[in-house]
Amino acid sequence: MMVTFISQCEKKALARTRRVLDAFADRIGDNTWQTVITMEGLLAVKKLLRKTASKSTAVSCHWIRSRARSEFIWVVGNKHKFDQNGRVPVNTTIVNRPYRDDLDDWHYLPLIQSLACLSALLHDWGKACTRFQDKLRKGYKGPMGDALRHEWLSCVLLKAFINSTQNPQTDNDWLTLLSKGEINESVLLSMDLEDIKHPLKDLPPIAQLIAWLILTHHRIPLLNDKNKIKNDWPNEPADNIAQLFTYIDEKWGYSNESAKGTRGDCLHFPKGLISNSKLWLKALKRWSGKLIGQQKLVEQILGEADHSYRPILYHARLCLMLADHYYSSLSKEASGSWNNTIDMTANTQKNGSAKQALDQHLLGVYEQAKRNARHLPKFERELPVTENISALKQKSSDAKFTWQDKAARKIRAWVDEHKDRTCGFFTVNMASTGCGKTFANAKVMLALTPNNDSLRYILALGLRTLTLQTGDDYRNRIFQSSDSSDLGVIIGSKAIADLHEDKKNEKAESISEDGAESQQSLMEDTSEIFYDVDIPENELITILPHEKNRKLLYAPILVCTIDHIISATETTRGGRYILPALRLMSSDLVIDEIDDFTGADAIAIGRLIHLAGMLGRKVMISSATIPPSLAEGYFNCYREGWRLYTKTRNAAPQIGCAWIDEFTTVVTDAETANQKIANQQYAQAHKTFIETRIGKLAQQPPLRKADIISCKTAISPETACKTGKQELWFNIIIQSAFEKHPNHHTIDQKTGLKVSFGVIRIANIQPCVSLAMFLLEYDCPQGIALRVMPYHSQQVLLLRHEQEKHLDTVLKRKEDHGEKPAAFNDRVIRAHLDAMAEKEQSVQDVLFILVATPVEEVGRDHDFDWAIVEPSSYRSIVQIAGRVKRHREQQVLQSNVGVLQYNWKAIRSGDKPHARYFTHPGYEFDGNVTVNSKSLKASCSTYDLNKLVNPSSISNSLNAIPRIDDNAKHGSRLASLEHAVTAHWLKNYRLKGPESLQGYITGHWYLTALPQALNRFRQSRASVHLFRCCNSTGETYFTIKDERGYPVFYDTMDDLVNQDDAYNIRTINLSSKAQQRLWLTRNYMQLLIHEAEVREINLNQAALLYGEVVIQPIHDEEESIINYLYNDQLGFFRQEK
Repeated sequence: MMVTFISQCEKKALARTRRVLDAFADRIGDNTWQTVITMEGLLAVKKLLRKTASKSTAVSCHWIRSRARSEFIWVVGNKHKFDQNGRVPVNTTIVNRPYRDDLDDWHYLPLIQSLACLSALLHDWGKACTRFQDKLRKGYKGPMGDALRHEWLSCVLLKAFINSTQNPQTDNDWLTLLSKGEINESVLLSMDLEDIKHPLKDLPPIAQLIAWLILTHHRIPLLNDKNKIKNDWPNEPADNIAQLFTYIDEKWGYSNESAKGTRGDCLHFPKGLISNSKLWLKALKRWSGKLIGQQKLVEQILGEADHSYRPILYHARLCLMLADHYYSSLSKEASGSWNNTIDMTANTQKNGSAKQALDQHLLGVYEQAKRNARHLPKFERELPVTENISALKQKSSDAKFTWQDKAARKIRAWVDEHKDRTCGFFTVNMASTGCGKTFANAKVMLALTPNNDSLRYILALGLRTLTLQTGDDYRNRIFQSSDSSDLGVIIGSKAIADLHEDKKNEKAESISEDGAESQQSLMEDTSEIFYDVDIPENELITILPHEKNRKLLYAPILVCTIDHIISATETTRGGRYILPALRLMSSDLVIDEIDDFTGADAIAIGRLIHLAGMLGRKVMISSATIPPSLAEGYFNCYREGWRLYTKTRNAAPQIGCAWIDEFTTVVTDAETANQKIANQQYAQAHKTFIETRIGKLAQQPPLRKADIISCKTAISPETACKTGKQELWFNIIIQSAFEKHPNHHTIDQKTGLKVSFGVIRIANIQPCVSLAMFLLEYDCPQGIALRVMPYHSQQVLLLRHEQEKHLDTVLKRKEDHGEKPAAFNDRVIRAHLDAMAEKEQSVQDVLFILVATPVEEVGRDHDFDWAIVEPSSYRSIVQIAGRVKRHREQQVLQSNVGVLQYNWKAIRSGDKPHARYFTHPGYEFDGNVTVNSKSLKASCSTYDLNKLVNPSSISNSLNAIPRIDDNAKHGSRLASLEHAVTAHWLKNYRLKGPESLQGYITGHWYLTALPQALNRFRQSRASVHLFRCCNSTGETYFTIKDERGYPVFYDTMDDLVNQDDAYNIRTINLSSKAQQRLWLTRNYMQLLIHEAEVREINLNQAALLYGEVVIQPIHDEEESIINYLYNDQLGFFRQEK
């Protein structure tokens, strides 16, 4: 290809870009280059230009397609130097605008700035106390804890100051005193500050907002007593801000009983209250004067019942915290010289000496908060977008995916109809598995952009592996002709990312063997990238310390695990919420596989969707099995958020609602005014869409049929011994596998063997491994051979990666009917089959069996011939069934999925009513749900699958219809329970307590951390991170890191400490028969040595990176009892008693 480069660089950037371009192209003018180059070479040029880019850089590239046509490809640097076609302007017109566009839209930006500035000037007022100043003295050796935190003391001083005025019920008096610079310290210090138990109570409107901002600039209020949180506060309403503030006292995270001896010093201010700082008083006078003029506005928004002050308070806190983090991070030299006339310190350097004076710090934070408020519109509008969207505008060549283009066109038509106003948009994508939902999501998000010419959004997923797979898919399909610098993929684990890259590199090596070496990348993808942004990046240093953080904020398309974004609502201490909050201000949000999140996680996702709506973003949720209650519940969250956005911005109350699948796309409008009416309309529209979808699904030939496997002999009371019950249950499972194999296999042409790949889904790790061990030792009937692999989460990272790499290769299964499976060419599979044909000539049937926990259900693109399912929920049945004939769309005549009549918990303990056997995993819980106005237990009255699902229905076709339709006519009581529980989480609009989603989005509990404490995202038991290492003699064992994250060594040698005995871990060996029957044998030490050599690190370092496994410790009364067993092939599992 022939290309032309045009440089419009200035200053030092001109010389830098010339050096790069001269190395690749011929200079044909002062600032013009031309050359013939490959696409890979062009990508290398772009990467090098971006690596050296600055704000003075501006280079465009044009592809000479023919004599009469050239195509503008890209710009590196300042895009304003070129138009959308890459042309350079020949003249400039200056327009003198009498107004600012951002103020025209950001109605309350002046108020946000005023609140942020005044709270910044007062946020550390409490640091003037004796206790804090003594603690900051160089050489102080005493305890660091305070009886009362400094932000609490700041609020106490503010309350005392307001109480000292003639009329403390209004803002006018205290603001007027501040505007005159009159702070009577003698009056304040003569007051008994100990009497102020509730400093936020009975405050006037502006003081309420200022006090909350001061109080929360480090942490949101949360009770110290966890038992009281769980027992006293559920169902407690907080209908207004004044009511909520009556609850908050020092026990909400602002006192420390262990340091109660310092309480007197915390309330003692011998050096005064900073009023002798002239610069501080000057700033106080200015911003209190501004707030005097904004009193009526604040009274108005606080007096409204629609909580319109919520986004104002949110943005003001964001400005304050970002400013405090930035200015506190500055060195003493960067803070500037200061005449410390008040003799008080705000913080110290690492050596313990004073860094910033107290008034210096307050003024520095104030100045930065003021700038941050001015930058808010820029964070929303001016962060980078990608224009590398040609792949998304192309029509799908495969008829199977033309629905994607139809959906995008229909949504684009809606956008064009509403282009005269800003509207919200909420999308549900329910296309079936294998239809290309992920790529369709990108096309839809492009259609939703104002001009259909650029893109910026977040794609959030629940699993790391799925995130990496999606990132690869986007890189290969959307950014195939670019350098992928517009794509950020973040998972939070360097080790997993490294191993994933190794896997891709192995594929690249196989490509080079085929003579296609030019397809390999010429540069590493880890190069730092310059993003052209009109926001001073030096002011963001505390939130952008690494390239990963820069990608999270700047990358136009961000594919990440959802924990990186959900911190925007779930962080209640510190500033970890700032970066995702800034990102969400400028990016629409797509959440894939949305129904993976249940319980507290589902409620937390609702909080995130509400925030996205409040920030004016568009939201899409995506999954083939979205229940109606989940769709309506999340729409309600978005609607409530969008309603708040319209109260403070130039936006219409309308919300566009879209439903998409491979059959049709429906787009309609929804109003936000009345919650009940809006939700009813949405529910009806969703129901109509689902009815259409069900009709289409019913017309398709069945790919999966299921039968219920009788377990009566195992659950029989006569079988009293638990070991006997389990062995009977295991025998039932393997016999069912033998029954599935004859009808669902493929013949290996080379050996004539009948081969099938099957999965047995077991709910929990211990019985999963027990079943695998049973199968490894099982005496098979004549002519049948087994190859077995256990697969669960408690496996050493490096071994699990090797396992998943093999499974991903073998189980692609995209062959046509009658075509040879690619799996038969795999080295491991081929070795098994050839060995059997040679040494076990009596064998005619081979079953490759994966015994897996729910880790197999989501995020793995595997295709099996048959499946046996231990049920935990109807969703678990549907999800694992989706791994059967996943890519091979041939109709089945016989059952290829077997569902066990009882799960192991029921077999072990008997079929007892409401015993909650479908939990961890499952939807049951200890409580009630409302069904048709009746309160029912959230558990099953029986655990017999014959009574919980419709056997006749699933024998004809096992599909997701009972999952996506809450109509009881389908006869699945198990699915009905899931619908009721999901509605309890997301649709219980009458609840007002902090434990409910409604209490967070429409009440005032968001001003505290109770909602997050009662429904914590990904709440789990305390876990321990162990690392599989070896000593100098070659012995392998587990070790740990200390509290600081450092490895622990023996004092006398370089070996890591052996922790096997400390955690009751016993390593076991497999018999020769079991070893021979393993599907995949992995050698941990060989893999570890390979990683160490490739990365040029020692074995200990490699083990601490790639030998990790996470467990939940089990504590027994007798310490001598071994609780854990381990084997490299089986993983970590608890020894059942």
